[in-house]
Amino acid sequence: MAISFIGTGSFVPDFVLENDDLKQWVDTNNEWIVERTGIKERHIALGVTLTEMAVSASKSAIEDAGITASEIDLIIVATISSESRLPSVACVVQGEIGADDAMAFDINAACSGFVYGVEVAEKMLSSGIYKTALVIGSEKLSRLINWNDRNTCVLFGDAAGAAVLRNTEKGGIIATTFKSIPDKKGHLVIKNPASMFPLEEKLEIDQAMFMSGPHVFKFATNVMVECVEKVLEKANLTKDDIAYVVPHQANKRIIDHAVQKLEIPEDKFFVNVDKYGNTSSASVPLALDELRRQREIKPGDKVILVAFGGGLTAGAVIIEF
Repeated sequence: MAISFIGTGSFVPDFVLENDDLKQWVDTNNEWIVERTGIKERHIALGVTLTEMAVSASKSAIEDAGITASEIDLIIVATISSESRLPSVACVVQGEIGADDAMAFDINAACSGFVYGVEVAEKMLSSGIYKTALVIGSEKLSRLINWNDRNTCVLFGDAAGAAVLRNTEKGGIIATTFKSIPDKKGHLVIKNPASMFPLEEKLEIDQAMFMSGPHVFKFATNVMVECVEKVLEKANLTKDDIAYVVPHQANKRIIDHAVQKLEIPEDKFFVNVDKYGNTSSASVPLALDELRRQREIKPGDKVILVAFGGGLTAGAVIIEF
């Protein structure tokens, strides 16, 4: 039995916030942001909820998979920015798409959330009890940001991505690796979703995101390399066996560091951080969906998904298409 990705989908809000637009809140400019992050713009969900983005991405993935929503019996949503504590985003998505017989729940692993969701879905599908899973990463990070904090407001955007996983006879998930490291000193913290994008609602910053950039950068650069090397070892594969790497799109400098340390050709790394910024748990499925739609992935191609995030969390998955 193999657990395969049979469809992907994504949703990006229409409103684009370019780097120079941020000058109305902080002392910055396009050159400063691009040099340090590789980000040129990000999308903001004005008048669109996190759940609506998740539903749109899910419908796209279901259509791509060539199935009906009624065939889905497991829904997992990764998010840190849900507008409500109850009901879960997954349960709302279930109702909106018509997956009436599915088990549905949310998880929180920050930017690693989607790959964590894939791991949970793979184990549940492998049990034989569940047949088809919908794994979603959806984030409206604009409501968590202090838009007067130059260290964070330049980095993040809103989006959703989704994938349909199913039991198949060949290919699928070959190997996974995951880890968590307690963030005892609070290098990346969101106390409560208290901040709002200032074009949409009143800005409240008392409990918005705090990030110690240097510490998170050090963790990210080390753990991305570690996870890729470990998952290759578990799969008994070499770097030459990999067609593409889809990394969490946090910062182009972090990806460049991984390219250098892993000695994997840069053109094998799929990068779209310049267009969307860091969309947290939506980052990897959004990039995977774009990769599949922009480039030909042939049967037998092996792709690594690798992510890191608050918690601190990290993980990697090798998929054979």
